[in-house]
Amino acid sequence: GFDGVKGYSVIGMAREAIGLGLAAEEFGSRFFGEGTHPGAVVNHPGKLSDDAHRRLKTSLQKAHSGLGKSHRMMLLEEGMKLENIGIPPEDAQFIETRKFQRTEIYSIYRIPPHLIGDSEKSTSWGSGIEQQSIGFVVYTIRPWLVLWEQELGRVLLSDTDRKSGFFIEHRVDGLLRGDIKSRYDAYAIGRQNGWLSANDIRSMENMNPIENGDQYLVPLN
Repeated sequence: GFDGVKGYSVIGMAREAIGLGLAAEEFGSRFFGEGTHPGAVVNHPGKLSDDAHRRLKTSLQKAHSGLGKSHRMMLLEEGMKLENIGIPPEDAQFIETRKFQRTEIYSIYRIPPHLIGDSEKSTSWGSGIEQQSIGFVVYTIRPWLVLWEQELGRVLLSDTDRKSGFFIEHRVDGLLRGDIKSRYDAYAIGRQNGWLSANDIRSMENMNPIENGDQYLVPLN
């Protein structure tokens, strides 16, 4: 929050966007559940009795209502006409609306699309999913980790602990690991320049140390 003390509810702040997504979901459920186009009316040139009206309504529901009965041919008698007064889903941009609402909701939480199974735009940032995953750690997870580190350090460490050099830190190296070629290239640079030992590298790869593996190389030049 702006006062630095009380935060805001993400659901509360984004309730309109989430509500629109729920409304689109309910619309799709009702559209496919009913089968016939919503908003259609049947015009009769005369006046139907209560029994005739009841029979016509039952007949239409029995023959055409439901997903498995959609797109059937409809037979109308006595000069009746069927008029569709609803808006077809394609005209209402139904699919695009659902896609946009999904994008809007996960962007509220700063979550990359591939983490919710949306790979349609997986190459829209940098070199693709790997860069999006790194960005998720840096821009989404890391701010929370910093807050937790500061609070844990405040309540768990004494002044003596802090003066002695103790601090609390999350290790996110595992989340930032690239592909095997990128890691091995980085290890080679660190090993050749003398700031990584063989056991340092093996530790980062979850491998057991080896004998004489703690030696650091010194470049000849």
